Amino acid sequence: MTKNNRRVTDSRLLYLLPLSAILAGLVWMGMDAGDEDAPARPEGTVEDILSLKDRDDLNVIFILVDTLRADRLGAYGYERPTTPNLDKLAASGVRFSRHVSQSSWTKCSMASLWTGLYPARTRVLRHRHAVADEATMPAEIFRDQGFRTAGIWRNGWIAPNFGFGQGFELYHSPKPAAHLQAAQRRGTNPGMQMGATDSDVILSAEEFLLSHGHERFFLYLHLMDVHQYGFTEETALFGTEYSDFYDNSILWVDSLLGILFEALEKQGLLDKTLIVFASDHGEAFGEHNGEGHARNVYGEVTETPLILGLPFSLNPGLVVETRSENVDLFPTIFDLLGLPGLQDPDGQSLVPDMVRAVDSDYAPDEDGVAFAQLDQTWGKTDMEPRPMVAHNDGRWRLIYRSASPRLSELYDKSEDPREQINLASEQAEVLLEMNESAEQYLDSRPPPWGEDTPMLELDEVQLQQLRALGYGVQ
Repeated sequence: MTKNNRRVTDSRLLYLLPLSAILAGLVWMGMDAGDEDAPARPEGTVEDILSLKDRDDLNVIFILVDTLRADRLGAYGYERPTTPNLDKLAASGVRFSRHVSQSSWTKCSMASLWTGLYPARTRVLRHRHAVADEATMPAEIFRDQGFRTAGIWRNGWIAPNFGFGQGFELYHSPKPAAHLQAAQRRGTNPGMQMGATDSDVILSAEEFLLSHGHERFFLYLHLMDVHQYGFTEETALFGTEYSDFYDNSILWVDSLLGILFEALEKQGLLDKTLIVFASDHGEAFGEHNGEGHARNVYGEVTETPLILGLPFSLNPGLVVETRSENVDLFPTIFDLLGLPGLQDPDGQSLVPDMVRAVDSDYAPDEDGVAFAQLDQTWGKTDMEPRPMVAHNDGRWRLIYRSASPRLSELYDKSEDPREQINLASEQAEVLLEMNESAEQYLDSRPPPWGEDTPMLELDEVQLQQLRALGYGVQ
């Protein structure tokens, strides 16, 4: 998806919460871990991390910000103050510094994140594919273990018809807040299309917490304003170019997270909630002659954040430098909580890496392997599949196109983190070995639920809704 297909909101009043709510988020931003008024979480140690599985009161909130690349967060080294709330969460929690998503397109990426399987195994690769009913999804595990389960989402690619609602007692896409609906009915701007925004997700989350905060819960929030470049006048701090709009929207969403964190504090839930923060993919701004996402698998669209906010504060926070992936996310959560795991996952728990990161002599695993994949014809029903694979192995990163293996690209991430210098012609042996690994990856065994991938017939209304996000589906 390119920026030319993207709707940059004409009236940013669409995204305004009441000013008092925004100020509340900013207040949470400004709290320092040492302030008397800071959220009441006890200090903890790595031993407390390992003992989380012994607790029977721990909740999980999984926050996913769609289209968020890691290098636009302060915690990941960005110079602009786009994410003060998330930076604070990382500073007292766990940050995974070399994290990889499994695709640059939401549905493919989320199928891998939820199942712990690489795209070559989920086989959810094209726009009509869905997750099989037989797949065991994390919300089903939480539900079966006695958690109340709720998902609040705004991206049509994770709608329940694609299989993503499995295990959720509530799987809800919110409508616009009442004051926006009233404005639309009054006809203040008849041509304005007023959809929901991430403020509606946060409001719905607060309602859920008020109703079920006294019970053990798993709450999933999928935020979309960064994808749609939505922000308020108060968060329009960084200029008027597309890349600036992107940063403005990140700051806006971060301010909403401040409101959510404050709600958790007010209800006394911060010290009994594990906050998991991630993204499905990033966004390109011309790094490889392209913009947007869902077109390739270079680093700018597959290197995403992963942050854990613990029910206690670590001082200092942990930074895990061993490479990690979205397929590792739920194996890690279930390991932390001592819950049953996923079916035959490719991902693995990152808890051992968290423990190792405490050691003063900690050195990251240089052999970390990761895969990302995109079918370059995922939205074209009349075209044959054309897989594109990114393969990380230690310092090397391969970009492999199944239709033209001879045009594979090879980058040394240790010297060239932005993948600008193609070393394929200089490293023939490495290239050959990694090409073979990519081909073996594409020939992966089927998922545990069988060979067949459900295929949906999408009507024109559904297709138009997906096109409204900027995707050229047929």
